[in-house]
Amino acid sequence: MIHLSVALGRFFEALFYAILRVAGVIAVSVIALAAVGGVVFLVARVLLARGRR
Repeated sequence: MIHLSVALGRFFEALFYAILRVAGVIAVSVIALAAVGGVVFLVARVLLARGRR
C-alpha cells in the first residue's frame, strides 16, 4: 500500500510541475507579446510624427 501512495505522490508532483511549466510558458509569451506591441506602438508613433512635419 505504501508503494501506491508514493506512486500517486510522484504522479501528482509531476502533474503539478507540468501545469506550472505550461503556465510559465503562457506568461512569458504574453509578456513578450506586450513588449513587442509596445515597441511597435512607439515606432509607429515616431514615424507618424515625422510624417506630419
